[in-house]
Amino acid sequence: MTKVQLSRIACARSGDKGEGSNVGVIARSDAAYAFLKERLTAELVKQHMRAINFGGVKRYEADNLRALNFILLDSLGGGGSASLKTDAQGKTHGLAVLRLELDVPQSVLDATPNA
Repeated sequence: MTKVQLSRIACARSGDKGEGSNVGVIARSDAAYAFLKERLTAELVKQHMRAINFGGVKRYEADNLRALNFILLDSLGGGGSASLKTDAQGKTHGLAVLRLELDVPQSVLDATPNA
């Protein structure tokens, strides 16, 4: 096992969803997706994003895209003009999730291109 940031084996896209945000995590290989499907749980993302997300986290699987979509239910303080945050948008949340560190098997790293 090697400790790496999630960005080593996946990319992400995120956006606003009312008072919450969504983060789509797209695996760079089939091996990475199989690993992430098992290890990247809603609870792990919730713990990682605890400083900005005060609600629950839901996870949805999109096997045909090798993607996991996480809904952070209370990450924008009401969203848009309802929030007291200076930039209450979810566009940066994907980058924040990609900084999450995981212990990844060498076999997954070997099977996954480093972009």
